[in-house]
Amino acid sequence: MANSYKALCNDFYVNQRINLKMDLPMRRDTVLAMFDRVRREHPWMDKFKRYNNELALESTTRDHVQQWLGMRKTSIRSGSVNPESLSEAYQLHGLILEVAPYFLDISPLDLDYVELLYGFDLLAAGNHDAIVFDALIAGTPLGSVLDISEGVPIDCQPLFGVCLDEQCDLQAHFEVKTRTSTRNVRSGEFRDTPISIYLTIRKYGPVSDIKMLPEVLAQLRKHGEELLDSRAVPNLLMPIRNSITS
Repeated sequence: MANSYKALCNDFYVNQRINLKMDLPMRRDTVLAMFDRVRREHPWMDKFKRYNNELALESTTRDHVQQWLGMRKTSIRSGSVNPESLSEAYQLHGLILEVAPYFLDISPLDLDYVELLYGFDLLAAGNHDAIVFDALIAGTPLGSVLDISEGVPIDCQPLFGVCLDEQCDLQAHFEVKTRTSTRNVRSGEFRDTPISIYLTIRKYGPVSDIKMLPEVLAQLRKHGEELLDSRAVPNLLMPIRNSITS
C-alpha cells in the first residue's frame, strides 16, 4: 500500500509523536542505551546526531528512503520516509512505544498524546497558494471571499479537525502546507519546493496501563488508513496533484 502512495507524490512518510507532560530524563547513559536498543533491531539506523534541542538516531538516506528517531525535552518522535510498506513504518513506531516507557520512565499519567502523521510532498514550481486555491477553494462560497480584481492568493493553507469519538480524545486533522512567500509573488521567482498534505490522527491520554500503547497505535492505524483512502487522497492529494500537473 505504501508503494501506491509513493506513486502519487515525490515523498511519502509516516511519523509518530509521543508527547509528554513532564521532562524526559536526557542523561547520557539513558539516551545511548535506548538508541542502542533501537539500533540492534534496525541496524541501518546508526547515525547519532545532535541538533538544537534534539538528540537523534538516523539511517543514511538512500533513494529517498530513511528512518529516524528524535528525542526532545517533552517528546519522542520517529519517522519512516518512503517505506516499502506501511507495516515497515509501523514496526519502527511500535518498537518505540514498546521500549521508550522503560528506558525513559514514562508513566501512564505522564502521557499527553500519541499521534500518527501521514505526509505527502508534491514538488511544485509557481505560486503554491494559487495552486491550492484553484484545486480546493475556487468556485466555492469561501473562494468568493478572495474573488477580488487583480487579487493573488498569498496564504491558502487549509486546516481542518474532527473528533472521532464522543469524548473528543481521538481526533483527526487535515492540513495543507504551502511554501511560497510574498517575496516570491512580488518577484515572480518561484523555487521547486514541496506542497505538503498532512493527515494527523491523535489520541489523548492518559492511559490506564503503559502496556496499552501498542493498542493505541493499532487504533491510530485503523482510523488513519481509512481516512487516507476515503478522504485525504481523493479530496486533498489528487486535486492538488492535478492542479500542479495542469
